[in-house]
Amino acid sequence: MPEEKTYGSGFAVGAEVISKKLQYMPSLPGVYRMLDETGKVLYVGKAKNLKRRVSNYTKWERLSDRIRMMVSRTKDLTVVTTKTEAEAFLLENELIKNLHPYFNILLKDDKTYPHIVITKDEFPRITKHRGGGLKGDYFGPFTDVESVLTAIKYMEKAFLLRSCKDSVFGNRSRPCMLYQIKQCSAPCCNMISREEYAEKVQEAKDFLNGKTAEVQEKLLQQMQAFSDSLQYEKAAELRDRIKALNKIQSQKGTGITSAVKTDIIALYKEEHAAAVEVFFIRGGLSFGNKAFFYFNLQSEVTESDILENFIGQFYADFTPPAEIVLSHKIESAEAIEAALSCRLNINPIGARRSLLQDAILNAKGALERKKAEKATADGVYAQLADLVGLTSEELQKIEVYDNSHIQGTNAVGVMIAADSSGFKKNSYRRFNIRAADYTAGDDFAMMREVLDRRLKSGKKENNLPSLIIMDGGKGQIQSALWAMYKEDLTTNDIKIIGIAKGEKHDGGNETLFIPLQDGKYKSVKLGASSPLLFYIERLRDEAHRFAIGTHRAKRSKAMLSNPLDEIESIGAKRKKRLLERFGSVKALKSASVTEIAEIKGISDDLAQKIYESLHNK
Repeated sequence: MPEEKTYGSGFAVGAEVISKKLQYMPSLPGVYRMLDETGKVLYVGKAKNLKRRVSNYTKWERLSDRIRMMVSRTKDLTVVTTKTEAEAFLLENELIKNLHPYFNILLKDDKTYPHIVITKDEFPRITKHRGGGLKGDYFGPFTDVESVLTAIKYMEKAFLLRSCKDSVFGNRSRPCMLYQIKQCSAPCCNMISREEYAEKVQEAKDFLNGKTAEVQEKLLQQMQAFSDSLQYEKAAELRDRIKALNKIQSQKGTGITSAVKTDIIALYKEEHAAAVEVFFIRGGLSFGNKAFFYFNLQSEVTESDILENFIGQFYADFTPPAEIVLSHKIESAEAIEAALSCRLNINPIGARRSLLQDAILNAKGALERKKAEKATADGVYAQLADLVGLTSEELQKIEVYDNSHIQGTNAVGVMIAADSSGFKKNSYRRFNIRAADYTAGDDFAMMREVLDRRLKSGKKENNLPSLIIMDGGKGQIQSALWAMYKEDLTTNDIKIIGIAKGEKHDGGNETLFIPLQDGKYKSVKLGASSPLLFYIERLRDEAHRFAIGTHRAKRSKAMLSNPLDEIESIGAKRKKRLLERFGSVKALKSASVTEIAEIKGISDDLAQKIYESLHNK
């Protein structure tokens, strides 16, 4: 067969490289990496016994076509030994996450999940937070922001915890509206003692940790005590708090009474595709569910391979729960349990079994819907590639550009990226417009700067798009062509489409402009019902959304900027003392040099410097 000939010579070279490495390879746990001739990592794998596992790659007759191709491209192999298989499991998944090897099954989901956080302040606040970095107790993850905000709303009603930022909390002189509607206890204005507030914080933590019955029983006893002593107003407040807790439980109840944090992970696999559905259960409450997908799977990939891969990559960014319920057995169960300090439950009973069956059905349904969507998307993607004279394989990456400003102020440019699998949000870029020599609001000059900077770095990093889409017509395309010309790029290297709105700026009446080699343009009107036009509009609208959001964030930051931040030698402590003493920058501006110098840590010279800076002297 022609394919075997291709693998033949290449495979012999790759197998020889591996055989030489085997001579010095230990029979220990560890991680191995296969590299191509440029040093790029092709594959990352772990092994309980490195020598035994890697030797399998030299046995031609036992390997699939995909693995033969990988071996044929292997020009080097490196190994790292570990003390245990569990350590190898963690290292393997860290490398997969960072290196994205071509031949590994990759979980294409770079999203960080929102958590509820109760901070470690003197008067802790309850808030939504993604990622890490915030000191406090984390509860989650949740699958969407709406679920977090809903939960926080009811938690505020139930426990009267503050949700305001520290900057607001530290500068209030009277309670805000949340206190008036009994959704906060107003610790900012000493409406509650530190001890009483700490008790409410502990109740909230207990509830989120699954001690729901204990918390509710305690509140019921308190309500009854107030009622017996004829303190009906306080009894009514506790009644409302209990109602809020009941609201959370009625919306998110699962039937699991244990306080153990549990994730239900169910796999549904077809020949070359699979879906993994995850249910998050915390303290007996459902924190949501989410589906993940694998496509173009090779026939040798098993359910165990997928689940092991998924668990390793999925829990790389947050702490796994104490219990993980699985739909299939996996080979490295003991190593995973040791690495993640959790228990894998393969044979659940009761409510867990029922939830697992629901998760399997959800996974099956999600895969069927995703396949239908993907078939449509693949067809539209092929149409877009054909429109610009490429094949689907050649259309590797699409970049869409837009800018935003108000009469030239706070000007920003943005780039969003997409490929056949959808938006690539980890590749989005923001550009603060630097040029000072263009007319304010000159969109073309702004776009020239953005594309000039992007293409310069892209060429240097060998990371250029296959297609650029501009929100605009010929003028915007000219900006792109100018930037490409500076980098010795042509429309043979990067294709360009400009999407210009119709005369009435109505959707569906856009005209597409495609530059030709002779300096002319090909104009295309696809029609309002065209799936391809709808796809291009989605790309443009995503760039527009990202540009508006970036501009608003920059404008808000400028509005909230503190003049003290611009003064050298004024750090966080000195700024805090100044604001605590004078209350605001406006009041500080009215102070004399002598009054400023009275602040601890402010010398006479620094006080003079602050005074002159605030008065623009």
